[in-house]
Amino acid sequence: MSSALFRDQRCKDRSPRRHRSNHGSTELTAPRGIDREIGRLTLPAFGALAAEPIFLISDTAIIGHLGTAQLAGLGVGSAILLNLVNLCLFLTFSATASVARSIGSGNPRRAATQVVDSLWLAASIGVLLALCLGLFSSKLISLFDPPSSAHGYARSYLDISLAGIPSMLVVLAATGCLRGLGDAWTPLKVAIGSGLVNIGLNVILVYGAGLGIAGSALGTAITQTLTAVWLVLLVVERLRPHEVSLLPDPRGVRSVGVTSFALFLRTLTLRVALLAMTYVATRQGQVALASHQTCLTISGLMELPAGALGVAAQVIVGRSLGAGHTSLARQAASRALRWGLATGAVLAVVLVAARQLLVPLLSPDPAVRHELVAVLLVLALLQPIGGVLYVLDGVFIGAGDGRYLALAGVTSLVAFLPLLALVLVFRGGLVALWFALGAYLLARLATLLTRLRSDLWLVTGAAA
Repeated sequence: MSSALFRDQRCKDRSPRRHRSNHGSTELTAPRGIDREIGRLTLPAFGALAAEPIFLISDTAIIGHLGTAQLAGLGVGSAILLNLVNLCLFLTFSATASVARSIGSGNPRRAATQVVDSLWLAASIGVLLALCLGLFSSKLISLFDPPSSAHGYARSYLDISLAGIPSMLVVLAATGCLRGLGDAWTPLKVAIGSGLVNIGLNVILVYGAGLGIAGSALGTAITQTLTAVWLVLLVVERLRPHEVSLLPDPRGVRSVGVTSFALFLRTLTLRVALLAMTYVATRQGQVALASHQTCLTISGLMELPAGALGVAAQVIVGRSLGAGHTSLARQAASRALRWGLATGAVLAVVLVAARQLLVPLLSPDPAVRHELVAVLLVLALLQPIGGVLYVLDGVFIGAGDGRYLALAGVTSLVAFLPLLALVLVFRGGLVALWFALGAYLLARLATLLTRLRSDLWLVTGAAA
């Protein structure tokens, strides 16, 4: 965060009489300063978040030209891999929040130590996850019940991808560390550079070397390893002035793991909710499932702007509370929430206006198109709620309030599952399923807004 913003806030906190006499100017400059900081962090974060799905589409296109069986194998293998990696997003969130708080508290050496511990935690989890996936990959693939022609391709893709899992998790942690240090541009540059390298390697290995789907997995594993090395070298260079040990500290790694566990539970509840929705859609028939998956893809793309705002909220709130500026943390949360609500509203209007043009591009099947016209309208209604929720998640992650996020996630999920059961039993259809999702989002929103109105999340200092 800019030093000017903190200086303004120190004057505001320590000199209330002066603040009252200059009320007008202070109120004008502080929100503008916060908005500038939100924009500085949001734009590169959005670019980094948007780069990943773009490059995934490129990989799909490369494999798609090999044949339907290969593409189906990629779909199953990548679904397993991405779900497991997405469960580890807490590594990014935890690193961002803890490092930002330490920087805000004026303790860069503590921040440097947390960076090292976070990287070792990510590497350790990555090795364990790769070993477990190697043992159970065949059983996991069987759960998806793919066609026999695709099973071998899925197994091949997963087996080779195992080598890149530790690097994937190190990339997540390193990205969070850099964001916590206030550097959102380096992760964007690395994401773009590694994505382009991945496309080039995949083309060479898949077509040039004739390795097929195995070439895609190998290219991605190599790229992830190079990316992890690149990011770690950049991070180590930032740590050099603080002379911290780069060797693993078991106590420090364990401490980071314990602190991060609540964020893991929060992430797990979200994944369970999405998987439960997909299960219900599957039971509704092929048309419903195809429409549902299409809507999930569009929803994932529309979440990117709010997700980037959530990243900005993590950094600003974390630094503010680390520095002891509770009023600045509240101001930052308020400004980010306004941006989240406005972004969601704009996306809702765009989706409603474009859905009649968009639907024919998404599917040639008339039945799927009919479903999509209605469900996309529900998805549009959910955009403002989602925009606020992503920012609230960022606020409480930055505040180190992971336990409450986990509790809110479990509570909302418990309320959501009976609604899904009703949709399943009464065959309510896809529109009812997505309205049930709306109820789930509203339940999460209610729990988080209740927390925001209290002072319980405003814990100051280097550690929450």
